[in-house]
Amino acid sequence: MDTEKRICQNCKQEFVIEPDDFSFYEKIRVPPPTWCPECRMKRRMVFRNERKLFHTKDGITGNSILALYPPESGYIIYDDTYWWDTSKWDPISYGVDFDENRPFLLQLFELNKRVPKYRRAAINMVNSEYSANAADLKNCYLLFNSNYSEDCAYGNGIDYSRNCYDNSHIQKSEKCYGSFWLTACYESHFSSQCENCISVWFSKNCRGCNNCFGCVNLRNKNYCFFNEQLHKEEYERRFAELHLDTWSGLAVAQKKADAFWLQFPIKYLQGIQNANVSGDFISHSKNVYRGYLIRECEDVRYIQYSQVPSSRDCMDGTLIGNHSELLYETSVCGWGGSNLKFCWECWDDVRDLEYCIFCGHGASNLFGCAGVLKHQYCILNKQYSKNDYEFLKKRIIEHMDKLPYVDRKGRVYKYGEFFPPEFSAFAYNQTIASEHFPPTQEEAEKLGIRLQEPNPTEYETTIHASDLPDSIKDAADSILKEVVRCETCKRAYRIIPVELHFLRQMNLPLPRHCIDCRHLARVSKRNKAVFYERQCSCDYKVYKNTGGHMHHPTGRCLNRFITSYAPDRPEIVYCEQCYQTEVV
Repeated sequence: MDTEKRICQNCKQEFVIEPDDFSFYEKIRVPPPTWCPECRMKRRMVFRNERKLFHTKDGITGNSILALYPPESGYIIYDDTYWWDTSKWDPISYGVDFDENRPFLLQLFELNKRVPKYRRAAINMVNSEYSANAADLKNCYLLFNSNYSEDCAYGNGIDYSRNCYDNSHIQKSEKCYGSFWLTACYESHFSSQCENCISVWFSKNCRGCNNCFGCVNLRNKNYCFFNEQLHKEEYERRFAELHLDTWSGLAVAQKKADAFWLQFPIKYLQGIQNANVSGDFISHSKNVYRGYLIRECEDVRYIQYSQVPSSRDCMDGTLIGNHSELLYETSVCGWGGSNLKFCWECWDDVRDLEYCIFCGHGASNLFGCAGVLKHQYCILNKQYSKNDYEFLKKRIIEHMDKLPYVDRKGRVYKYGEFFPPEFSAFAYNQTIASEHFPPTQEEAEKLGIRLQEPNPTEYETTIHASDLPDSIKDAADSILKEVVRCETCKRAYRIIPVELHFLRQMNLPLPRHCIDCRHLARVSKRNKAVFYERQCSCDYKVYKNTGGHMHHPTGRCLNRFITSYAPDRPEIVYCEQCYQTEVV
């Protein structure tokens, strides 16, 4: 089919449906969307609380527990081990008949409120009680959206890593601190978008580098200081003068590094070893269109957060991964999933699900179910024969078009739409949507979801962060008994024993900010999942190129691209050809 322009049902702006989009819709037999790609992404994101835990009650014991779902959600919460054990409770016992006189999505929403939920979305965890949205962690603390890691704390998107603290979106790394988007790095701190590096500090977009400080765009270099090649002795002398064991020394170093990075061109897309991709933070992938935080995927469009490889042939998904395919309009689905449409929190070898919530453990052929495990041919948690299932499913799809759900904003949900934002268990600022779009009352109201005012601290602080010792060398064990007041938000946080041991080992000072403020500081280094069309900045004026470019001396490069760098950003953004001429 040809390209079509339509008006978004949500933001009322014009958007384009590409021929490749139509081909995918035809393959999985769904109608084209009525929301634009950005609004579809927002809608899915408000169903994802990545890293906030709430005090609530266990639905079986009544004991106080920590869960991903706030008490105001009204959810019944079970411990994860209990929830996954189908010998202890039966999701099918909650089954109801389909009522032709009411919108189907409303019936599903009511069912979902009654069926219990797991508390942490955590499996195969060892000594990692305070981590969530995770799998196969050992000795980890407050680690979220992470998998196959050990001895790590305070991070999100930490996969296949060991002994790492305060990082976001790193993989196959060890002993790293305060960094973002690292791959196969060791003892690399306060760095971004680096791969196969050892002992790099405050560096950006470096590969195969060892013992470098404040560097950018370097390849296979050793002992470089702000991109200047030094002898080992001179590098070590300058490095020692920075006093990075002190908080004041780190602050000065960060400021200098940020200013230095801006002097050099960056590629319009951050990622390596890709073929035919657009978006940002994409690595080792092929045929990715407007993707974001993608590793080892193929033939995916409008996908965000697919960092546990690998998935293929998916469209419009937020948080998918681990060998999944044919996913469409899903949030937090995958782990061997196949042919899922309009689903939330469905994973672990599931297939052929539509409009399902919290279904897993090999479930298949479900329509409009909540919390169903292992079963097949169920609708609204009620068991049917295969023939009856297929007949009723067809009837319900037709009914959804005749009697659609209409939300509080007047938006119409026929078959083919993801869940209304008002179905989310979370407030807007409790979800990852707030990390990409302003967490304001106005933004929340646009989607039709509430905004939660921050709760006051639950703990009395005993020391202000500003009163902590400047150097880690002066930090006594007694700090472990203190409750520290964050310099930014004034909330309480603590230093834990393994963290203190790590900081001493790495010769790093005590943090002055709580874990939430540290998280926001890290993710501020990544661009938002919003894309713009821009022209290459290469014109031999803003930056003095070191190599000859094809467009020189005729003037500015004419190449255009899709990028997450907004036109008013200060960075010098180059196309692939101009960037490779300068860096590789």
